[in-house]
Amino acid sequence: MNKTFVLFFLTTSFSFAQTKENTEINALLDNWHKAASEAKFKTYFDAMSEESFFIGTDATENWNKKAFMDFAKPYFDKGKAWNFFALDRNIYLSTDKKTAWFDELLNTQMKICRGSGILIKEGKKWKIKHYILSMTIPNENTNEVIKIKAPIEDALIEKFKK
Repeated sequence: MNKTFVLFFLTTSFSFAQTKENTEINALLDNWHKAASEAKFKTYFDAMSEESFFIGTDATENWNKKAFMDFAKPYFDKGKAWNFFALDRNIYLSTDKKTAWFDELLNTQMKICRGSGILIKEGKKWKIKHYILSMTIPNENTNEVIKIKAPIEDALIEKFKK
């Protein structure tokens, strides 16, 4: 009977910890997206680690936090940056519960996008360390999208080859 109780207690404790971490991470990401829609520059960037990175939808958009702040500031200054709302999100935790990674589908002005990233626990707070935003393309439309992208990205490919 004692073994059954211990097993139940450990399972319940693990489940609670998993739920607590997921709740904190979901809140962080939801509030981060909300801060952009409300043009709350400080709130938005305080959610990111000092040594964080944001990878945007354009192949040239690979920013450290400061560069991303410089890029984003004019959008926030207009009173509304961008509107992203999570449609679906998956969160995964390391065994020591100090690192998490996630993927999410977002409803955006670009229609459905995919975000993915890494969070780290800094003290008692989760911080975004790395975020990647990608536009989704229905498979049946891939050829049309490639035709649109080709002139711009062929030149970029040649630049990267050098």
